[in-house]
Order: sequence, then structure tokens, then C-alpha cells
Amino acid sequence: MTIVGSAACSFEPVPDWPQIPGDVEMLEAVGVAVDSRDRVYVFNRSNRPVLVFSADGEYLAGWGEGLFVRPHGIWIDKDDSLLLVDDMGHNVRRFSGDGDLLQTIGPSGEPSPTNIDGMDFRTISHGAPPYNMPTNIVADSDGDLFITDGYGNARVHHFSAAGEYVTSWGEPGDGPGQFNVPHGLGIDAEDRLYVADRENSRVQIMTREGELLETWTDVVRPCEVYVAADGLVFVAELGRRSGLFGWEQPDASSPGSRMSVFNTDGKLLTRWGGGDDPASPTDFYSLHDVQLDSVGNLYTAEVSASASLNATQPSTGCPTLRKFVRRAK
Repeated sequence: MTIVGSAACSFEPVPDWPQIPGDVEMLEAVGVAVDSRDRVYVFNRSNRPVLVFSADGEYLAGWGEGLFVRPHGIWIDKDDSLLLVDDMGHNVRRFSGDGDLLQTIGPSGEPSPTNIDGMDFRTISHGAPPYNMPTNIVADSDGDLFITDGYGNARVHHFSAAGEYVTSWGEPGDGPGQFNVPHGLGIDAEDRLYVADRENSRVQIMTREGELLETWTDVVRPCEVYVAADGLVFVAELGRRSGLFGWEQPDASSPGSRMSVFNTDGKLLTRWGGGDDPASPTDFYSLHDVQLDSVGNLYTAEVSASASLNATQPSTGCPTLRKFVRRAK
């Protein structure tokens, strides 16, 4: 039996999870989310963008062909509707679990003007309205929506539960409240937002109004944050061995992709991975998303294909979707 984590927060990898039908491509899972019945929804860059599995890994359904330019972020709301972020489609949309389009949140299709040159976040001159390559989304206890924007912008956008635009905050940079690729975000029971400020290698904790409360720096290029019901904060770190921009060099001496678990006070409780053996059941190549189900089991998504374009090693044999079963305390 292989166990990762610490005595108080330990997990066992589940081999060969899930079962994928032969007609479904699993190029790379960019996002994973769990509904109220513990069905696992995977946002997938391939021929069937949304895949649905049981907790045991049985394939239940798939849909979304032709609906997305490039899948990126996923969140499941309290009513089990799916909020899906299409970064290169410059849009955020709400779907039913069966794939019916329910709502388009904000503008769609045209990037807002930030003066970015290609994908080079260093050329963004100012924050702009929604959207320019948005990345992820969460909903607070009132149903209000918060969206990181993203690769081509440097802001967090706030929409009401009805999808009406409220406000935005953030600008490019590495100062307090500034962002260089706000890539993901989590939300806790007090509606505090945990913004994964990826290229600044930090998590900025903020109020719903954008006030900066705290900054965590013991992370390396965090992609996503998930705050569990028990207050554990899971941070999926990409590291510096893969998933780099073209002007960056991979660094084998720096940590690779890993999972870090904090409490809400910012104390590191445990971490595992680091990229030394990313194809093994206990390591990672390119963590991109993380979520837990109702009993504390852990699901991770990795961008193993795109992250290998500038990396210390190829992604051969590295899975893109994994499950870890929570062990008893």
C-alpha cells in the first residue's frame, strides 16, 4: 500500500482510475469537479470536452463537441450546474450536467484590450474588463461568481448570481494586489478568495471586494487552490520543470509539480510530489486542478501534453487524471 501525505492528512493512489471508453480521447484533463452526488466531471482537451464518471471510475456520459475553443476551468455550483471557462474562446458559460447551455456570463468571443503580445503576460500594460483568456471560476455562499482573467489580463472579475457584472480588480505586476497570470482561485467558508497568482509564485487571499488580507509564498507557480469543507487548503503547484513559457528555461534544481496542503492560517501541513518521478503514483508532472468529493477523496488534473513543450523531461507515461482515496485519521 502506497500512502502520501501525513498521518493527519493521508491519501492512497487509486490505480487505473477511471475507465475510459475506446472512442474517447483523453489528451489532457485541464479541470475536474465533483457534484452533489459525487459524480466526477472532467474538462478535457480532446474530442469530447466534458466527461462524467462515477466515483468508482465508471464512464457515465460525455458531451461538448464543437462548443469550446480551448477548455480551461470548471466549477460546479450548488444546484449542480457547470460553470465552464474557455480561455481562448474568451468566455464563461453555465451548462446543465447534461450539456444544455443555460447562461453566458459576461461578453463572449472577443478579447478585451490589454495590449498583450501573444501569450506573453509581461506585455500586458493594464487591467481591462472581461475577458482576455480567462482561466477559472468559483461561486461564493450567495451564488456570486468570481473569475480569474487570466493569461491575457491581470484581474479578478465579480458577477452577481444572476450573471450581472459587478466589478473588477487587479493590474499587472508583482506588488500587493497585482497579478502575473491569476490562474486559479479557491474560496473558503468565510467567502475569502484564494487567488493562485501563478507567475508570482504566491497565493493572495482577498475579500470579495478585492481587499488583500494575506499572502502565502511557500508555493511554486500555483495553478489552482481548493478549500475543503474541513478547512484544509489544497494547492496544486506546477513547479519549474514543466509548463513554462517559451522564454523560460526549465530548472531541474527547483521543485517540480507537487501538492501542498495548508490550513487556513497558512501553516503547511503536508506536501508530496516534486517531479523527480512524475509517472509514479505518488508524484506529478503538471498539476493544473484539484478537488475533493464529499468523503474527502482527492481528484487531480494535469496538463501533461501541453506542459511537456518546454520541460526537463517528456511526459511519457504521466497520467493526466488521478484519484487519491482519503485514509482515516
